[in-house]
Amino acid sequence: MKEKCSKRTAAVVLAAGSGKRMGSSTKKQYMLMKEKPIVYYSLLAFQNSFVDEIVLVVSPGDVGYCRKEIVGKYGFSKVSSIVEGGKERYHSVAIGLESISSCDYVFIHDGARPMLTKEILERAFASVSTCDACVVGMPVKDTIKIADGEGYIASTPKRNLVWMVQTPQVFSFSLIRDAYQSLLEREQELLQQGITVTDDAMVVETLTGHPVKLVEGSYENIKITTPEDLVIAENFLKEN
Repeated sequence: MKEKCSKRTAAVVLAAGSGKRMGSSTKKQYMLMKEKPIVYYSLLAFQNSFVDEIVLVVSPGDVGYCRKEIVGKYGFSKVSSIVEGGKERYHSVAIGLESISSCDYVFIHDGARPMLTKEILERAFASVSTCDACVVGMPVKDTIKIADGEGYIASTPKRNLVWMVQTPQVFSFSLIRDAYQSLLEREQELLQQGITVTDDAMVVETLTGHPVKLVEGSYENIKITTPEDLVIAENFLKEN
């Protein structure tokens, strides 16, 4: 606990998606789950944790709504900034990182993962304190097949080596800040090479070569993408 007090931590919570696969006119991060917006639960986990500061990244035009109806309404006092995201996820993360005042470590979390827990945060913090880069995830339960370009099986990786990656993804602030700066500087070059960045770990892997540790999250730490996911998350919430 002393180490947590001596290191300043921040969280970037991403809530700038459109949620088209939810089939709703309401953006998924604002859809209600047990009478609260989905993003409320992610913010609550950080609000009640050792994290010192939260930056909330939202869709263009949503800053005022979030300030009044989410941050203000529910008293999320650790939210220091609410900023508009960019075109792609990595643009939104970069904007969020720029909005952090100062910290030693930063948690990057999808606002559509409402089942974040104190235990997940503590495991991730313990890991990043020793390795500077870690991502939360879980070993897969199913056998995974790698397909070729024509839809046939190309290979079968060993199941005990395959993980489903989740968030939060946690890094020393200087490492992830420098990695994202390099990404933005080389963005067109990487796109021309067909390299598409899908998560923060990939940014660190690709732009710095720094190893990233896998940390156990939870099978309940799902990302709400479809209506079925919302039903599952509500059931988890009821059980907890």
